[in-house]
Amino acid sequence: MSANYDPQRVCMRELMQGGMSWSSIIRRGHALRMTALGDGANVSVLLFNADQLLERYNMPDTLKAQHTFMLTQGHICYSDMGHALMSIIADSCGWHDTVCGLSTGSMLIQRYGEHGYQKERNQWHRNGRDLLLVELAKYGLGKRDLVANINLFSKVSVDGLGQLYFDAEHAKAGQTVDLRADMNVLVVAATAPHPLDSCPVYRTVPVQLEVWDCGLPDADDLCRRARPENVRGLENTQRCFCQHAY
Repeated sequence: MSANYDPQRVCMRELMQGGMSWSSIIRRGHALRMTALGDGANVSVLLFNADQLLERYNMPDTLKAQHTFMLTQGHICYSDMGHALMSIIADSCGWHDTVCGLSTGSMLIQRYGEHGYQKERNQWHRNGRDLLLVELAKYGLGKRDLVANINLFSKVSVDGLGQLYFDAEHAKAGQTVDLRADMNVLVVAATAPHPLDSCPVYRTVPVQLEVWDCGLPDADDLCRRARPENVRGLENTQRCFCQHAY
């Protein structure tokens, strides 16, 4: 089946408001498309093997296996068992942050002042760490499961001295990223500010979510061909399902 997005193959659509958390199990052979509905979007994401939650996204292995610092089309998100959890089969954004982690409550207070629920009600300032913890609790997971996450739509570069720089102009309305599930994957996400976002006002951006039937990777799959390591990673994953490895 073609890996090109087809709205006729969409089986689920949801709107993820800014400052909210979301989770779902994406079945193998389906893709999750995220569409930024405004400039400055950031979606903090954790990935787990839905059939064995002890297996989850591993940032160091993902980066070193593909000789990269960021993620974009052609890259695979690997688990700590060397399996392909999700592959980025399409991406109009071009750069997704892998190293900066999550915003926290104390971080937002320091930057924007106190804006808690008791005073602000539904307009209170939500942070990435607490939002993901709320969502993780639905699956019996907690603080120890807050491993290094992906920040979709956010770009952070580094200079020769190791100084990190957040690109405030990178994320634009309408940008999309498609993540194919190579296993049955639990996706946990939060639309909260990036920890390095220097926007003078608290900003969260809604994201459109669509799950569509993209099929399994074939021999000519873009992510498979991107790196020799990806060939082995997808073969290892296919063996888990007793399926042919191209």
